[in-house]
Amino acid sequence: MTTVQSQTLVADDMRRVDSVIKNNLASDVVLINQLSAYIISGGGKRLRPQLVLLAARACGYQGDHHVTVAAIIEFIHTATLLHDDVVDASQLRRGRDTANNIWGNEAAVLVGDFLYSRAFEMMVTVGSMRVMEILAATTNNIAEGEVMQLLNVNDADVDEERYLQVIRAKTARLFQAATHLGAVLADVDAQTQDALARYGMHLGTAFQIIDDVLDYSQSSDAMGKNLGDDLAEGKPTLPLILTMKQGSEEQSALVREAIETGGLDKIDAVLAAIASTGALDQSRELARKEAVLAADALDGLPAGPYCDAMRELAAFVTRRDH
Repeated sequence: MTTVQSQTLVADDMRRVDSVIKNNLASDVVLINQLSAYIISGGGKRLRPQLVLLAARACGYQGDHHVTVAAIIEFIHTATLLHDDVVDASQLRRGRDTANNIWGNEAAVLVGDFLYSRAFEMMVTVGSMRVMEILAATTNNIAEGEVMQLLNVNDADVDEERYLQVIRAKTARLFQAATHLGAVLADVDAQTQDALARYGMHLGTAFQIIDDVLDYSQSSDAMGKNLGDDLAEGKPTLPLILTMKQGSEEQSALVREAIETGGLDKIDAVLAAIASTGALDQSRELARKEAVLAADALDGLPAGPYCDAMRELAAFVTRRDH
C-alpha cells in the first residue's frame, strides 16, 4: 500500500528489518515456527515498520536501532492480527486462510503471545527506557481498544465519538508509536517528537476509516476478506453510523437491526442504504481531513525526501483501494 517513493527510500533498511524479523521468529517449538512464518509472510503492507524508518531518517538518525524497533512494531502488529482473527472468528486475511482457520484458535492465541513476548525481549536490546515506556503504553492502549470494540459489538447506539475512540486506540496508536519512536531514537527536541506522534495518530485514524469504508465497497479479492465482514460481526463502523444518522427512518431501522443481530441476511439492502445516504463519501471526507492533519503536523520538520514521502503517504492512504 505504500508509495513507490517511500518504498525506495527505505528499501535497504527494510531488507534489514526483514532479516531481523526472520531471525527473531526462530523457536525450538516447530508449531511456533510454522504459524509465525505463515502470518509474517502473508503479504502484508509493512506500513508500520516503514513509518519507523521514515520518521527516524527524517530526523537525521544515523544509528541501527531503528531497524530493531521497526521489527518490534511489526511483531506487535502481527500479534494483534492473530488475536483479532480469533476474536472475530475470521476465516480470511490478505486473501488467505487465517492462522486460526488452519491451526485452531488455541495455537493462534498462543503464537500471538509468543510474538508479543519476543517483541519485549527485543525492546531490551535497544537499551532505551523511553522506547520501552512508549511501547509498553502502546500495547496496553491497543488492548484497551480491543476490549472497547468488543463492548461495542451489536450496539447500534455507538456514535462517531465512540467509534473514533476505538480506532484511535486499536489501530492509530501503533502508527503513532511507530513515528514517535523514530523521532525518539534520533533524540530530537520534544516539539518534533510530538509532531511526529501526531502525524502517526492522524495517519492511522485515516487508514482505519478507509479500511472500514472498503468493507462496504470492495470485493473479497480486492480486500483479502469478505465483503460485509464487519456487519456480519455486528461492528458499528462509521459508514453504518452515518447511514443511521442521515438515512430515512426505515433505513436507520434496517441498519440498526443488522448491527444488533449480526449476519448478512440483509446485506444488499444495507449496501443500498449506505449508497443512498452518501455515507461512504462522507467517511472518506473525514479520512481526508485526518490525512491533512497528519501532513500539517510535519510543517515544522526540515524539508527533505523522507518528509516528502511521509506527506505523500498521508495523501495516498485516503486513495487506497485495498
